[in-house]
Amino acid sequence: AVYMFYALAIVCDDFFVPSLEKICERLHLSEDVAGATFMAAGSSAPELFTSVIGVFITKGDVGVGTIVGSAVFNILCIIGVCGLFAGQVVALSSWSLLRDSIYYTLSVVALIVFIYDEKVSWWESLVLVLMYVIYIVIMKYNSTIHHCFERKTKNSANMVNGLANNTEMDDNSNCDATVVLLKKGNFHRKASVIMVDELLSAYPHQLSFSEAGLRIMITSHFPPKTRLSMASRMLINERQRLINSRTYTNGESEVAIKLPIKHVVENGTGPSNSAERGVNGTRRDEDMAEAGNETENENEDNDNNENDEEEEEDDDDDDHEGPYTPFDLPTGKIEILKWLFTWPLSFVLYFTVPNCNKPHLEKWFMVTFASSTLWIAAFSYMMVWMVTIIGYTLGIPDVIMGITFLAAGTSVPDCMASLIVARQGMGDMAVSNSIGSNVFDILIGLGLPWALQTLAVNYGSYIRLNSRGLIYSVGLLLASVFVTVFGVHMNKWKLDKKLGCVCLSLYGIFLCFSIMTEFNVFTFVNLPMCRDH
Repeated sequence: AVYMFYALAIVCDDFFVPSLEKICERLHLSEDVAGATFMAAGSSAPELFTSVIGVFITKGDVGVGTIVGSAVFNILCIIGVCGLFAGQVVALSSWSLLRDSIYYTLSVVALIVFIYDEKVSWWESLVLVLMYVIYIVIMKYNSTIHHCFERKTKNSANMVNGLANNTEMDDNSNCDATVVLLKKGNFHRKASVIMVDELLSAYPHQLSFSEAGLRIMITSHFPPKTRLSMASRMLINERQRLINSRTYTNGESEVAIKLPIKHVVENGTGPSNSAERGVNGTRRDEDMAEAGNETENENEDNDNNENDEEEEEDDDDDDHEGPYTPFDLPTGKIEILKWLFTWPLSFVLYFTVPNCNKPHLEKWFMVTFASSTLWIAAFSYMMVWMVTIIGYTLGIPDVIMGITFLAAGTSVPDCMASLIVARQGMGDMAVSNSIGSNVFDILIGLGLPWALQTLAVNYGSYIRLNSRGLIYSVGLLLASVFVTVFGVHMNKWKLDKKLGCVCLSLYGIFLCFSIMTEFNVFTFVNLPMCRDH
């Protein structure tokens, strides 16, 4: 079972997620929609297949237990781990947390209503799947809704202070000039570059443009194209800053400043008139990011890209750029041990799943997506099977195995992803990932297998749930969301060690309650396990 956990982590990180990124690039999805749909689907694929197996093959509650358990694990444990090990105090924005947790609360309420009578009919399962479709639509128009939300909150705050104009002026003077330009240019910008502006508008007084850019460059979460265009934009900005400072120190007039800028602009295939520059500054930035390779930036870009790769190798030592290949022995004793340990896996995957990170296999990304999904299904099947045997041997009900052991195992990819992002100070993305994959778990992870069973396999049948204790566990789920949001609010929207400890201890409490409920401590919910006479 442990080896299967490890296999799942390898398939998810090295094959499944890169293929998702390629799909998002081809479909031109923006980062947040990709995150809510494909990314959440990627990190929650194990839960989905566990649930499919629970519904169609073992006919038990393993799937429901796993999903309920991993949902609590995702919220409390992941936020706890991020708070403890982020190594810094991470600021969270209220909008993304509220958006995700409100929708999540709605989906949990729907789940409670549907499983209360211990059977699920076809229309109930269909409602769950449709709710996820609505969630994707909300994500698509996320920025528009966010602007309305901000305008309302800002207006109400300004009505109290009566300082509408002053606050805006202060904002502009405090922020870097580039930030203001970027905000204006937000509307006609390609999706790949929007992330910086989002980061900047989220933390206007904490990040400069270059810091935000660096964060995006070193996050392996973004596709290479985004990070490369980011690198070229940073080079341009830095260069302009140097030119400006050089002319200022010489104490010459403004004309002297305009000339070198004009020279840079002409090289960057942007508008050549420096008066135009003020208006089209952002467009020129973008043009240069796109066309940076055409001019003298080419070699700088290439250098930068190489540095970028080196940096990444340093960053992700445990990742070491993609999966192990079965025929190349790595260097270092620990690496060799790891290589030997994963040899059977890497051997099988090497021949069955094309690694779409490699340039010559890039066009096979759909094959990678399909085959890695099949492997995730196979490994999940093995894992559920082993866990059922462990539970049967030790006399533990399968719901408890689901809530504890399987939940922690299937959420390992989520946890690692969130922690990596949180360490770079992007707390919102970490928290959104954990809550977003929960929405996927409940609406698709449970809704889809149920819908298939009741609509396609056996039309008009009902799914019967064996455990009444699940209602209590799902109720605890709701409580965990409220407690988390309340805790973050009390902590002034900061993610730090204090909040981390609180969340982890709450997770412990949840486990105790769930296990005691399943063992009929409070009320009689479960029949005893079958034994051979």
